Amino acid sequence: MQPTLEELRARYGARYKWWVLLTVMIGTMASILSSTIVNVAIPDLSQYFHLGQERAQWVSSGFMLAMTISMLSTPWLLLRFGLRRTYTGAILLLLIGGVIGGFSVNVPMLLSMRVVEGLAAGVLQPIPVIVIMRAFNDKEQGRALGIFGFGVVLAPALGPSVGGFLVEQFGWRSIFFVVVPFCLVVLALTRRMLAVNSPMMGDARELDWKGLLLVAISTISLLNGLVHLRSDGWQAAGFLVLGILSLIAFIAYQLHAEQPLMHMKLFDFRQFSMGALVAFIYGMGLFGSTYLLPVYMQMALHYTPSQAGLILLPAGIVLAVIIPLAGAMADRFPPHILVAGGLGLLALSFALMALESSAGSYFLLMAWAIVGRIGLGFVLPALSLGSLRGLTPELIAQGSSAINFVRQLGGAIGISLVGIVLEWRLAAHATDVAGRIDAFDDTFLLVASLCALAILAAWRMQEAPKLK
Repeated sequence: MQPTLEELRARYGARYKWWVLLTVMIGTMASILSSTIVNVAIPDLSQYFHLGQERAQWVSSGFMLAMTISMLSTPWLLLRFGLRRTYTGAILLLLIGGVIGGFSVNVPMLLSMRVVEGLAAGVLQPIPVIVIMRAFNDKEQGRALGIFGFGVVLAPALGPSVGGFLVEQFGWRSIFFVVVPFCLVVLALTRRMLAVNSPMMGDARELDWKGLLLVAISTISLLNGLVHLRSDGWQAAGFLVLGILSLIAFIAYQLHAEQPLMHMKLFDFRQFSMGALVAFIYGMGLFGSTYLLPVYMQMALHYTPSQAGLILLPAGIVLAVIIPLAGAMADRFPPHILVAGGLGLLALSFALMALESSAGSYFLLMAWAIVGRIGLGFVLPALSLGSLRGLTPELIAQGSSAINFVRQLGGAIGISLVGIVLEWRLAAHATDVAGRIDAFDDTFLLVASLCALAILAAWRMQEAPKLK
């Protein structure tokens, strides 16, 4: 069955766009779950394949690299193949990566399937915001983003707890199979709810392979440079220089390309350029803290892995409840105010973790995590709306992909930066319990400072006053 857009709108009426949103939301939940849930299985994977930490971290970073790079191809795929075929192809790729990854017999097979899953996730993640910005009017966009955000943040909130249970009961392979039921449901919904004649299709054009290659070289080089800062300064310097030169070459090429991978005129819109800066900085803080907190709980405070995973569960549930409310508020209040306020709460939670850690109880740390997730709930819907509302319709798809790209790139850099600073501070402080706590406190203050810095950019997201 291949229904047309006209048939589906006649059949479902005003409800149709909500069915489309549900379809793309479930697929994005699956991609986010595949990104986060595997972290709890890394100790088992390391033992099974006899991996050191340096190689084991590529199970996560390989996924993140692939996802970061493939995000920029989403607008081209939508133009060339439409929503139905693009989404179906990405879900099938995610399904293949999960199933074959679960049957991996060696490390190259495992890592290659993580890269396949990452490529699929990168294509999937910008699509819901594109759908919302094109299918919903200004008064409905905040509510739609809130409902979408509820499902998306619930998946990683429950992921560590569910993942820990699966690993203990069925082993690390079960983690990869978690995406299977999600993918099957989405494939059924896609066949029934997405039109064969997608309104997102446009004139077929060639993919900007040169731009994609340059941004891939830049991203991979920058991340490898940060990783090697800990062990080999000269090699790190070489990677960082190559990454920066590739980035400069990418920007220069995009300015003159006929069909660029990323339209540089996006950055002519002040709301978008400031939103991209916010996304990059807060991505560094958010992803860096997501890596830091479980390590802190186990290494400095000596909690068990299950206790460390459980501390974020109430915060994740609160976030899932807050996001629909914040989405509705984004329809009524200027986005830059909500983003700035949310970043303030996020910075406050990390600062409290640093300043109160030595005297903080388990439940007090849980409370600080909840404060941070409330702040995050205000940031997520408002940042998307504030960044994209000023764009012309033909730039919305590229804008959504670009915002996701810079946030993910910031996150990847943030994880490496947090690891470097933590290692430096651990070496600077004494090796006893108090010294380790002090090292983590310093690193939490770095994350708080990043979130506070993003507030300055968030305030610049406000609409420029119109000339009379």
